[in-house]
Amino acid sequence: MKKVLVIVPFPMSEENRDQRRAQLGAVELGPDISFDYVSVRVAPKNYVSASDMVLADVGVLEAGIEAETRGYDAVCIDTMSDSGVAALRSELSIPVIGPGRASMLTAMMLGKRFSIIALWPHWRHLYEKTLSELGIGHACASIRGLDMTPDNQGLLAGKQADVFPALEALAQRCIDEDGADVILLGSTTMHQAHDHLATRLSVPVINPGPLTYKLAEAVLALNLSHSRAAYPSPPAPRHETLRAMLDAAETKGH
Repeated sequence: MKKVLVIVPFPMSEENRDQRRAQLGAVELGPDISFDYVSVRVAPKNYVSASDMVLADVGVLEAGIEAETRGYDAVCIDTMSDSGVAALRSELSIPVIGPGRASMLTAMMLGKRFSIIALWPHWRHLYEKTLSELGIGHACASIRGLDMTPDNQGLLAGKQADVFPALEALAQRCIDEDGADVILLGSTTMHQAHDHLATRLSVPVINPGPLTYKLAEAVLALNLSHSRAAYPSPPAPRHETLRAMLDAAETKGH
């Protein structure tokens, strides 16, 4: 049995993690792979500023840094920002997969131009960073967002009647006005809207979280992982220093 650790990028209760865990129902996986969900201990309130991104990287790094020694075969990061992916790849030999790059590159296999739809305009910088790093800005038809403050704990529960039609209209504008032939959900917090959109739009709709689960299964079956030439290991790992920093932050927070 292969074991995958899914890192949720905000501290949250088991009940809230269940809403993240529900993403497993959106993809068909084999019987020989299982997924455990763990929350980070520290995180920004949301991903708006450069300092938010640094804190997000640190929280995800600490949450996954012992994954390999704990017997996990792969790690998935449950945020389109891909926070901590590069750092964890430098520390771990097992595959580390983030939905940001994965969904954009998958979109390029399925069509010529994709659009990203989001709940919040303040997430735009996350997508632009990944587009720039990959050098695929030419393939992004548009980035469109609602003006809705996201709920990282409750997700879209109770808001479906308002949010689903609004996202559908937004995606349709991407298709009709921007020329998108693939739509990407801009956050794993939007996964509950996928079925609604996928059954109503004329183009593929990528659900980023479940995509990472299937990719984890695939790379493990192929015995692949990230390149150590691209992600060199640190010459002097400082796991205890990192853990002590977060212990202090957690204590101060209480």
